[in-house]
Amino acid sequence: MIGNEKFILDACCGMRYMWYNKHHPNTLYIDIRKEEKGFIKDCPEVCIKPDIQADFTDLPKEIKEHKFKLIVWDIPHFKSRKLTGVLLKKFGSLHPETWPYDVNKGFKELWGILDNYGVLIMKFSDYHVKFDAILDVIPEKPLFYNKNNSKGVSETRWFCFMKIPLDVNK
Repeated sequence: MIGNEKFILDACCGMRYMWYNKHHPNTLYIDIRKEEKGFIKDCPEVCIKPDIQADFTDLPKEIKEHKFKLIVWDIPHFKSRKLTGVLLKKFGSLHPETWPYDVNKGFKELWGILDNYGVLIMKFSDYHVKFDAILDVIPEKPLFYNKNNSKGVSETRWFCFMKIPLDVNK
C-alpha cells in the first residue's frame, strides 16, 4: 500500500536527472529498469533505483489503486531494440515498432491514476519521434507546452495536461 504522503509520481524516473531533490519525500519513483552503480562503464556513479520497478504501460495493482496530484512522465526519446551505447543505457528506448501503442497505453494508465484536477507533465525530445507523431497517439490534448529555440539535432518540450472532470463545464 502506498501512503497518502506519496501524491507525486515519477513514471520513468531513470537516474532522476531532472529532480532538484532526487529523494523528494512526497514522490513515488518508478521505472521499468533497476541498475546498480557501474552498469555503464564510462559512468561508474550512474544508477537507476526506482522505489518500485514497474512498466508505465502495465502498472501494478498497488499503484493503480492510488491517486496522484502530479505525474511526471519523461519517456525515452530514442527508438531501439537493444540498449547499447551510453545514451541508450542511461535513458532507455522506445520499441521501434510498438512505440505508438506503448505510449498510448502508458498515457491511459497514468491518466487513470491521476486525481481530478491533477497535472501530468510530459517531457519529450523529438530526436527519433516528432512531436506531432507523439501527440497523435495520446488521447488528450495538452493545455500548453514550452517551446525553445533550439537549433540542434533535436528539441525538448514539456507538455502540461490537466485532468478536468467532464461535468465541471456543464
